[in-house]
Amino acid sequence: MNTRATKQVTIVDTTLRDGMSSVSHQFTPRDVADIARGLDRAGVATIEVAHGIGLGASSIQYGFAAATDTEYIRAAVGAVDNADIAALYVPGIATLAELRAAVEAGITTVRVAVHCTEADCAQQPIHWAKDHGLTVMTFLMMSHKLDPDPLAEQAALLDSYGADVVYVVDSAGAMVPQHAADRVAALRRAIAADIGFHAHNNLGVGIANALAAAENGATFIDGSLRGLGASAGNAQTEVLAAAFERAGWDTGVDLFPLIDTAENVVAPLMREPQIIDETALVLGYAGVYSTFFHPTKRAAKKFGVPTRDILLELGRRGVIGGQEDMILDVAFELAGRKHPVSDPTHNARHEQFQ
Repeated sequence: MNTRATKQVTIVDTTLRDGMSSVSHQFTPRDVADIARGLDRAGVATIEVAHGIGLGASSIQYGFAAATDTEYIRAAVGAVDNADIAALYVPGIATLAELRAAVEAGITTVRVAVHCTEADCAQQPIHWAKDHGLTVMTFLMMSHKLDPDPLAEQAALLDSYGADVVYVVDSAGAMVPQHAADRVAALRRAIAADIGFHAHNNLGVGIANALAAAENGATFIDGSLRGLGASAGNAQTEVLAAAFERAGWDTGVDLFPLIDTAENVVAPLMREPQIIDETALVLGYAGVYSTFFHPTKRAAKKFGVPTRDILLELGRRGVIGGQEDMILDVAFELAGRKHPVSDPTHNARHEQFQ
């Protein structure tokens, strides 16, 4: 660690939640324990564990996991000595009964995720979690869809409900560093709670976005080993640790144990490299929710239309997480069009930031 570092940031690892999307939620409890153990030895303070979409999401709609959320949580809790184990709670997918079961299994932190315009949906689970002694981190998903000041207004609601941390979340990997900087700076002016940043890497700037967020007031930064995560994946935990150290930050983690866990534990479990392919890139460019990655590829194959056309149309319609049914609707409609979105004669142009 760079002992000259004077600035501090906390790296939160989400390999065992967001990274589940890269393996179709098929990590076993033993896999979870092995990865959590390595993260804990490296000094990662908070490790997120659950189905890739969060508590209660193992289903035909989102994909069945290899084990239950509580089995995953117990495996992680049993493998660590110091780290806090967290779980993601999405109102409308998870229930308070499932959150209670996660608490009984050993989580000490809950991350409550809502769409960036719907902070009020988080009030009930935040109050419940605070009443039960949990640390509460909150997610404003698809944060690129709101300008900085309106986003800060939503963050102020989460702050008023008692959130300990409010995250700017680039769910689509649609931001570049200036977008991340502006949104975090706006939150810093508006709220007393700590600020976090969660990057996806669809435009190849996840690490740069995280650095920009920290320079403007974010003190919690999410990553995942080997970049595992939905679509193009997340900012890579071990790269975050190295980049922040080079930039003069104290992360509190040891780089080489992180690298060892990434190389020796996570890499052998990966089905394919985490890359930015055409679908992932267009998804970020169009500003579409990252978990639409695989369903869009399947729909494109089924209806014989390019994935980019589906994604650009979904972006034009402003779809958000929970509207996965729109993928098939759009693919069906495009299959019957003379001039798909990517046809140069078609004059519609997608604008990802208004």
